[in-house]
Amino acid sequence: MLSATRTSVARPANTLRLTAAVARCQSTWSGVPQGPPAILGITEAFKADKFEQKINLGVGAYRDDQGKPYVLPSVRAAEKRILERGLDKEYAGITGIPAFTKAAAKLAYGADSPVLNNVAITQSISGTGALRIGGAFLERFYPYSKTVYLPNPSWANHKAIFNDCHMDVKTYRYYNKDTIGLDIEGLIADIKEAPGNSIFLLHACAHNPTGVDPTPEQWKEISDAMKLKGHFPLFDMAYQGFASGDTNKDAYALRLFIEQGHQIALCQSFAKNMGLYGERVGAFSILAESPEEAKRVDSQIKILVRPLYSNPPISGARIASEILNNPELNAQWLAEVKGMADRIITMRALLKDNLEQLGSQHDWSHITNQIGMFAYTGLKPEQVDTLAKEYSVYGTKDGRISVAGITSANVKRLAESIHKVTQ
Repeated sequence: MLSATRTSVARPANTLRLTAAVARCQSTWSGVPQGPPAILGITEAFKADKFEQKINLGVGAYRDDQGKPYVLPSVRAAEKRILERGLDKEYAGITGIPAFTKAAAKLAYGADSPVLNNVAITQSISGTGALRIGGAFLERFYPYSKTVYLPNPSWANHKAIFNDCHMDVKTYRYYNKDTIGLDIEGLIADIKEAPGNSIFLLHACAHNPTGVDPTPEQWKEISDAMKLKGHFPLFDMAYQGFASGDTNKDAYALRLFIEQGHQIALCQSFAKNMGLYGERVGAFSILAESPEEAKRVDSQIKILVRPLYSNPPISGARIASEILNNPELNAQWLAEVKGMADRIITMRALLKDNLEQLGSQHDWSHITNQIGMFAYTGLKPEQVDTLAKEYSVYGTKDGRISVAGITSANVKRLAESIHKVTQ
């Protein structure tokens, strides 16, 4: 009787097959939502524009005075030297190529720095990779608050990186839209109001996206306030040499904090200052109290890196190492990076001069007071829209422009366009 009941309710084999087929039609990934676009569409709009004199001020990479990508001659020379050696393609160590990391540390901390033996450093996948390693290390080992404070505004990827490291991300005041400059009072107040031993991310030079940097005196004030509260400084240095043209001057804030007794962490990138964008060359380092402590930190960095990507790529690091360690190439590179920085500085001055010659009643001094590849113009979103629609000039809604997109040939038309939308 029991077996008869089972038979009467059993589902036919063809029904079971149909049910399974329907289930298979429902994709495993059907619940994955569409994410927002990774970029603002500036490049697409620029490409679609048929106007021959269009200007792209949204590009995040250096361009020469013809608006073309630029490969440094020192990089070409280094590549040739490396190729002639016929090197193998064996794995690098987990923390990268020692000749590169040692030279990267000297570039940042200073060749004669007394703390170099206390630095634990690893090669990284450019500055983004350095930040990711840094976030993971701090989340795992920083003994105090897991809150990281970012300047408002900051590079958009900072928040995403630290969120993915399971850090609590907050902001501190940085940019004053009324003065188009640094909100030093708000910055210091937020440092003092934050819970003790918090982590503060600091742009070492050429703040991205505003181009607004503290003065040496303001850096001292920031250092004093952070030391008073026991905050931990995490430096992001993506533009050393590219900001002012002087690698030592651009490392001022980092070295000041070390001189004043801060233990710091540092994220370096060689994308901008060597033009090694696609080679993804960077470094992450931590300043320890002693060589023995640095050794223990190094061991844990290796444990973090191993499951992330095992070991870093060698090509770009070999190029950077050749440039940093060969005196002749190093001198050539320093001259080239100064040339890039000088071109950016010149374009800032030309834009300001052209606006003033047109009779603009606005104060454009912030254009030359800011530094680095990016500038906050003070333009409103509706003015940016008008620039794109009526004058084929493309920038971001917040009024940020890439000064690298300005050339000797287009600066006059750019100034005329800005003047028309700001009258």
